Amino acid sequence: MPPTVTRRSLELAGLAVPLVEVTGSHDGPLLSVIAGVHGCEYASMAGVRRWLRGLETRDISGRVRAVPVLNVSAFAARTPFVVPEDGKNLNRCFPGDPAGTLAERLAYDAFTQVITGSDAYIDAHCGDMVEALQPFALYEAGPAEDSARDLAIAYQLPYVIRQVAGPDRAVSGTSSGAAAAAGIPAITAEAGECGLVQEDAVAMHVAGLNGVLELLGMADEPAARPEQTQPEQTELSRFLWLRCRDAGWWEPAAGAGEAVRTGQVIGTVSTLDGAQVREEIIAPADGVIIFLTSSPAVAADGLLLGLGAR
Repeated sequence: MPPTVTRRSLELAGLAVPLVEVTGSHDGPLLSVIAGVHGCEYASMAGVRRWLRGLETRDISGRVRAVPVLNVSAFAARTPFVVPEDGKNLNRCFPGDPAGTLAERLAYDAFTQVITGSDAYIDAHCGDMVEALQPFALYEAGPAEDSARDLAIAYQLPYVIRQVAGPDRAVSGTSSGAAAAAGIPAITAEAGECGLVQEDAVAMHVAGLNGVLELLGMADEPAARPEQTQPEQTELSRFLWLRCRDAGWWEPAAGAGEAVRTGQVIGTVSTLDGAQVREEIIAPADGVIIFLTSSPAVAADGLLLGLGAR
């Protein structure tokens, strides 16, 4: 029996945010999905939109609650990374603050109205306008990590990263991290790069979301999938983010998905006139480049790349 599909606007921090709820004919888990935490990560938004349309004719159990575009003001302004009204990165603000700036209030409302109460949560991302990226799923160490790891594997992306607390932790304040802290199995899933709507990346998100649906026992029948080879998955236990010291011209010497060795020069930051190399960027561990900044323009203390290591 086809599910019941409801589309409406949800008011979050005073913004009208699209919400799609899909209710199956049988009892089951609540899966919540958010895309568009960053306003120019289009492949992940496109993947969630396509997946939701595909659910309309499927017999599912339980309920799906999905926001295809959360950061609607950044989407409208074509602003990468941040909420334009306050300049804050929304995915550093969870679980949010009801008395804070717009980004903090949006994080709070999304956390309390969409994520809270979920049996599983997916935060769908891709590389923003100046990010080349190798597809990966990330989960948090903690009380729900076994179930979260299963979600990450079910998303069927080439790399699965376990993020731990401590000095190696790449970032805090993410929606999936806040969900994990609340005991909700959660992942961040990334496929696509450079703010492009790439068909292969969109299809990866659709397949990944279907894989999670099946893992949770919410789909009576597996979704139809194109004929393709199941990617080999590599599990990584460290996610090291490298930054530059000075502003300048960033020139990577390796690409996303490329394996590097400890001590290898993986890029340089030079003066704008090209006369002087200010800094060589050295790989701190053996690993694979998961994402890198594709723009030559970098600020002081600018993020250059993320290295996944065992």
